[in-house]
Amino acid sequence: MTKKQRALAIIERLKKEYPQAQCSLDYDQAWKLLVSVRLAAQCTDARVNVVVEKLYEKFPDVEALAQAPVEEIEKIVHPCGLGNSKARDISACMKMLRDEYGGMVPDDFDKLLALPGVGRKSANLIMGDVFGKPAIVTDTHCIRLVNRMGLVDGIKEPAKVEKELWKIIPPEEGSDFCHRLVNHGRDICTARTKPYCDRCCLQDICKKAGV
Repeated sequence: MTKKQRALAIIERLKKEYPQAQCSLDYDQAWKLLVSVRLAAQCTDARVNVVVEKLYEKFPDVEALAQAPVEEIEKIVHPCGLGNSKARDISACMKMLRDEYGGMVPDDFDKLLALPGVGRKSANLIMGDVFGKPAIVTDTHCIRLVNRMGLVDGIKEPAKVEKELWKIIPPEEGSDFCHRLVNHGRDICTARTKPYCDRCCLQDICKKAGV
């Protein structure tokens, strides 16, 4: 079985196992997803979802958040860890959205990367979830699982993993595939315990099942 064949088979099985493929960060506007994904670094999505409710109560739109003192933002987002750097990035990002894009999030990958605090993972998440464009989000779940499954070989750097996956994942499947990897990584192919290979829908096609 080639990597591409394995990838296609894994995609189809994960579709059946996790029919609802969606981001676990709560948002109803694109700029809110930008804020949440920055806060999610080294923090759980569940905690981010709680913290942003308080943030948006006080600063309900891009303009309000752009005008907010960094110290005020930091007080609210502190529970997510790295409060100072995250607050500074959020403030600078909202200012840039206000001043250069009329408060709107650009639907261009390179323009997203130019926003403060936005890396490839965040840009891909926005492109896929908000704009429905081809995207591969190489978070920790994705990197761990595609290595175990044999879709990439011992590659840990997110950008390199993304590059390899683009070769074997159909563009229209990338975003949902990555969301399903998160679900599978939390439920079955776990990081902090031994993977539950006996309950895995991929055990007969996963290259490293049981390892």
